[in-house]
Amino acid sequence: MRTDILLPELGANPAVVSVWFADPGETIYEGDRLVEILLGGATFDVSSPATGRLIGKLALPDDPVLPGQVLGVMEVEN
Repeated sequence: MRTDILLPELGANPAVVSVWFADPGETIYEGDRLVEILLGGATFDVSSPATGRLIGKLALPDDPVLPGQVLGVMEVEN
């Protein structure tokens, strides 16, 4: 089953993707640090919502992102 990796609510201003800590095809575990986000000079981590395999990145470094935006997609293990 596919699951979206979403940017959580961090404020009204756009944030910027800083770095991804996994590449497509890699196995990731629930709670793993996946993406670092920059917002107003502070950094925030987005964690994996489940255990599975990262399929793709939809927001890349330096891309502006808004709360609720899909950052990436993963295939969840059953």
